[in-house]
Formats: sequence, C-alpha cells, structure tokens
Amino acid sequence: MAQHLLDLFAIESLWTEEQRLVRDSVRRFARERYAPVLQKAWDDERFPDELVPEIAQLGVLGAQLHGYGCAGMDAAGYGLTMRELEYVDSGLRSFASVQGALCMYPIHAFGSEEQRERFLPRMARGELIGCFGLTEPDSGSDPGSMRTRAKKVDGGYVLDGAKMWITNAPVAGIAVVWAKTGEDASSIRGFLVERGFAGFSTPRMHGKHSLRASWTGEIALEGCFVPDANVLPGVQGLKGPLSCLTQARFGIAWGVLGAALSCFDTAVAYSQERKQFGKPIAGFQLTQQKLVEMASGIINGHLLVNHLSGLKDRGTLTPTQVSLAKRDCVRTAIETARSARTVLGANGIMADYPVMRHAQNLESVLTYEGTHEVHTLALGRAITGVDAFS
Repeated sequence: MAQHLLDLFAIESLWTEEQRLVRDSVRRFARERYAPVLQKAWDDERFPDELVPEIAQLGVLGAQLHGYGCAGMDAAGYGLTMRELEYVDSGLRSFASVQGALCMYPIHAFGSEEQRERFLPRMARGELIGCFGLTEPDSGSDPGSMRTRAKKVDGGYVLDGAKMWITNAPVAGIAVVWAKTGEDASSIRGFLVERGFAGFSTPRMHGKHSLRASWTGEIALEGCFVPDANVLPGVQGLKGPLSCLTQARFGIAWGVLGAALSCFDTAVAYSQERKQFGKPIAGFQLTQQKLVEMASGIINGHLLVNHLSGLKDRGTLTPTQVSLAKRDCVRTAIETARSARTVLGANGIMADYPVMRHAQNLESVLTYEGTHEVHTLALGRAITGVDAFS
C-alpha cells in the first residue's frame, strides 16, 4: 500500500499540534464547503462572497497579524492555511492573501493606532474587504514609474490615476492605494481610499481565462479627495508597497504547493485506476518518472518554505529569500500541473478534474506579485552584486 507523498517524507510530522489543527480546519472548509460551489463560481466568473463569513471564522484573514481581532499565527501555521486554500483554488487563496498580506498588513505595520482600530477588526471579521492598488496599465514590474498622483490640499490629498489587475477591487470597501506626492519614487505614500469617496470607482474586468473564481477589477481615481486621517503615516517611498509584496509572496510560495499537491494527488489516483495495454498506467516507467519529478519538486518546496518560516518567525527573513521561494515554488507548481495533465490525457482538460483549472490559475500566479523573470534578476543581483534591471 503506497503512502501519501507528504507522509512518505515525513513532511506533516514537521508541524506542531496547533499547526495541524489549523491545517485541518482550513482543509475541511476548503474541501467540504468551498469546493462544491467552485465550478459554478468559475463558470460565472465570480468569487462566492456568501462564504466570506465562514472564511473569516477560520481566522485566515490577517492570520499572521497580532491584535485587533487577528489570529496571530506563526509563519508555518499561516503558510499551511495558504496551502490548504490553494489546494482547492488559487482564487480562494488570493482572496485571503490580498486581504491579509496586502491590505491589513500595511495598516498594521504603517498605520496610525486610530487606523488600526478603525479598520483591522472589521477586516479580520470579513465585514470590510480590501484591495491593493499598486499595478497600473503602464506600470507593472517597475512600480517606481507609476503615474498615479496625490496632490496636497487643505485637509488631505486629491488623487488622480488608474490601477489595473486589482484582486477584490469590485467588492472592496477600502483600497490601499499607492501614489506619488512628487515626481520620483521616494515620494510614494499609501492612502486608504474608502468606498463612497467621490471620484473613486472600481470597474470589474471580464473575460479572464485564469482566476475566474476571483474578483478582478480596476481602480479609477478622478479628483478623489482622501483626508489626512486616511494617509498611512509610517512609511514613504517604495519600501511601503514592496514590504507588502514580500508578505504576500511568502504566502504564495506556500499556497502554490497546495495547487501542486492537488494536481499530484489527482495524477497518482488516475494512474492507479486508468488501464492501458492490460495494466494501470502507474506501472509504466514514463508515468512513474513524471510522478517522481512532481514529487521531488513538491517535497523540496516544502523544505524551503518551512526553513523560511523559521527565519520569518525569528525576524531575519529577507526579500531575496522570499523571491527564491516565490519563483521556485510557482515554477514547481506550474510544471506539476502541466505534467499531471499529460498523465490524465484527454481527461486532463475536463472540469471533472482540477488539473486544468489549476494550470490556468497558475499562469496568473506566475506573473503576479513579481514575474518569474523579475525574481530571477533580483536573485542574480544578490548573487553577483551587479544590477541587470537597467
């Protein structure tokens, strides 16, 4: 009798009892409550908002933060929640990741005490959904070139500009928007733009072939007044948004291992049941080679993110280390999805199996929060001391 991959290499023995309890509760929700409604959500190109209260009850919104109604999980516990959410769908993990790492984190890290008390408890309860406005139509991998501007006026700032590819934007009650108050990147500030502010709108984007069970939209700012009370006081320059991305990328590295595991588990089960030439295709050498390559990447990914979790808890984790994890774990996941599809043959493209949906989702994850190429250059700069960006 074959062991499950994670048990074969004693990966699940790495977690504490508390981490296992978190893992199991999130797993039950994702597989028993979310998975049954996923296909319709995917077909309808929508996120199942009706489940947000249950998601919040799991403690996964702002899970890594302390106080203000947040769960205060350690790094591995938080990572396991991301893995279990993305085992079912990247859109589900994206919802929690954006809410916690990209929206709640900057308020927690850079906000005033009044801002923390005003926004974070409601966000942890899922009563207030956030989105993160950094990427623009002409500013992706080079956020310092953003065109969104914030002009100082009496009592606050007036924002003009546009953000694009913004997860949760169509339903967000608050947007963490990054804008220049001057001409260069050192002038970037964070603004908490609330639903109902004049000149603030979030058109929904349609026609996606990836992350369909996820809200994606734009942010339009047309003479939008933001009061001084809604400006993040604790950071200026690119440090603000980039530190948020480091938090999110850590969760992504964990999360995509869930997508990879889902594809791997599906491929193993299918190979044991599908018979050709008189025997299960699991008995063919080329099939076993595919499964072993998938398994190797998944195990190595777990060892990497667990190591980085220890560094994060000790406060020594660096953006370069997170770049390696995001880059390599996403590559592992997308290669696993593609290989698993070949094991399933024609069935691999059908909605009866999760493999093609994961493969489509991972094409987006490969790009967002830093492309594979940008992380490669970031690592190259760290290794050689030579900047290849310009």
